Amino acid sequence: MLAEASAKIARMRAGVLACALLAACSAQPPASPPSSGEAAVIEANRRADAYFRSGNLEGAARYYREATRLAQSVEDLEGIAANAISLSIVYQRLGRFDEARASLAPLLEQSRLAFSPDRLAQAELRRSVLDLDERRFASAREWADRAAAHCGQRDCALAGAIHNVKGQLALEAGRLDLSAASAKAALSASRASGDRAETGNALRLLGVTAIRAGDAGAATGYLGEALAIDRELAVPRKIYLDLIGLGRASTLRGDRGGARAFYERARAVSEADRDAQGAAEARALSEALGGSLPQPESRDGRR
Repeated sequence: MLAEASAKIARMRAGVLACALLAACSAQPPASPPSSGEAAVIEANRRADAYFRSGNLEGAARYYREATRLAQSVEDLEGIAANAISLSIVYQRLGRFDEARASLAPLLEQSRLAFSPDRLAQAELRRSVLDLDERRFASAREWADRAAAHCGQRDCALAGAIHNVKGQLALEAGRLDLSAASAKAALSASRASGDRAETGNALRLLGVTAIRAGDAGAATGYLGEALAIDRELAVPRKIYLDLIGLGRASTLRGDRGGARAFYERARAVSEADRDAQGAAEARALSEALGGSLPQPESRDGRR
């Protein structure tokens, strides 16, 4: 039962990154008064964002589609990019991966429009995360490399996120050294840019890598720091994964009572977030502690 719960938890990792990227994807109102076409894009985007924040993913998808369509009708490049990427995120949260990939087509397949390197890197990183979530590791690595190429040597806002995704790919390949190195690079880049969300992601990746390496003390330290950041940012899914990771670290130390306490906290967070699947998974992990001492897994801390 523990292995089954761990596998289910693994599928949540990309949704966490999706939450982190959504704020960066949202279309920003122009400084000057918008035209009627731009105003329609902004209004559709505003409604989509509101639906997303309330947990109504179907409503969010409907209005991100509309915002993308409206932006395409006036060739508003920022509006197209922002809403197409956000729509991909929502479809991924809904488990509709083919549609999530198709949503990125305006950026990745329409060369006639000159999107900025930052937006192209963002779309490519999204595609990498989609492939990572479906365990298409070769393709995920290719898209992450493309994102890194667009990010370049300049001061790129996505540097931390790209390092984190590459670190997760290294973890999947069993390369704990490369995973830790990428996570540390992500931590350095995100701290330098002041990106608290990616700082938390890097700390969580370091924690999960430490669990795989059998270092419960280091894992607890990293995951505790990640939890503090994610509570500050008020992101329930990330808080959930931090608590699950801390439960794993407690299990590694042989502390069933501590592990159960973390799993129960994770369950409470999921229930409050109306995430029935997460609550069921945390409950399964807690109940599994009643039998033989379970071995720690790595796949519960994915982004």
